[in-house]
Amino acid sequence: MSAAFTTAPRGFLALELDGDGAHPASWRKARHAPAELLDGTRVRATVLAAESAGFHVATFADGSLPAASSEDGGRDIPGRLNALQRAAFAGPVTGSIVLVPEVDTVYTEPFHISTQLASLDYVSGGRAGWLVAASDKAADAAAVGRSHVSGEGLGREAADSVEVSRRLWDSWEDDAVIRDVTTGRYIDVDKLHYVDFESTVDFETTGSDRAGGAGYSVKGPSIIPRPLQGQLPVLVPAGLLNADQLSAGAADALLVSAPTPELLAGEAAEARAAAPGAAIIAELDVVLDSRGQSAAGRLAELDAHTPWQSSRARFVGSAAELTRLLASVLETADGVRLHPAVLDVDLEELAQLVLPALRRRGLLATPHPGSTFRDLLGLQRPDSRYAATPVSASSAADH
Repeated sequence: MSAAFTTAPRGFLALELDGDGAHPASWRKARHAPAELLDGTRVRATVLAAESAGFHVATFADGSLPAASSEDGGRDIPGRLNALQRAAFAGPVTGSIVLVPEVDTVYTEPFHISTQLASLDYVSGGRAGWLVAASDKAADAAAVGRSHVSGEGLGREAADSVEVSRRLWDSWEDDAVIRDVTTGRYIDVDKLHYVDFESTVDFETTGSDRAGGAGYSVKGPSIIPRPLQGQLPVLVPAGLLNADQLSAGAADALLVSAPTPELLAGEAAEARAAAPGAAIIAELDVVLDSRGQSAAGRLAELDAHTPWQSSRARFVGSAAELTRLLASVLETADGVRLHPAVLDVDLEELAQLVLPALRRRGLLATPHPGSTFRDLLGLQRPDSRYAATPVSASSAADH
């Protein structure tokens, strides 16, 4: 459940590490062979480069990809590995960067989401988060044999999935694992709890956008101990959840976008008013001047193969101009997630010019090995909702 900030955190930067970059033709400018895109070595190299540059968070997109082609007869190369698997692979090889995979809430079983994300929190040492997605693609529904969900149903499914996951994370109390050699008990069964979750909507009776599909229930408890953070921070795109769902604490952070970079600060302010307990993260596509080539020229060259269509604000220009823009946005937002057009090219400019300039201005938090994602967001570690005596209360009583 979302909690109030314990301290006012300084700004942070997230970097999307999907594929070769956000532009559909980015593979043409990548500094590796196309076949290496789906290689573990590539995943390791990009996440370590982001961590070395000083990025606080790495995100991993997921979902089906269209087979786009260019008019000149060439083909763009869509391809990605599962986001959770990439994040789990990156966990043991990194030390400070937060790892946040995108996971769909509509066509993925909530119990599996909860346990896989909890496992990610363990392999990363408490540096895991969850970027909530809600697919509206009929093809995704058909792929798993479920009826299509759209409209308000997406938000309901997302809110239910988040809630049941939070309950499952809490279903093991923090001290449930006792490892009592004398009695041969590994866990104290009295500290494992049923969650008894029922989805909020029975689609069979509503006749809504998912007619013919029933609601679901989850008994619990989870099959693995409570995550290191207690609750993983949950990131949700603005607009997916309604005001009631946000006020109930479904999101720890909101991702906001805008038609232009100049409007980002205003969107961030509106999102903060709608969800005052959540961190605000602005979304920004980035194309930078690089090695003597202008950003506009680079973008035109890529668009000649396949035009870049994105709903996010887009910055096209120099590193110095981007630094000024980010400084302005961070006055309103807690963080910014950057989507580089070409990962190999734009990350180099970001690492050498943008992040150092922002650090000199004192605008960015300092990444620390051993800190958690909740630490970065300034969130307390919550007690399990099922604990008869909260750990924090018992610790205070001991002192």
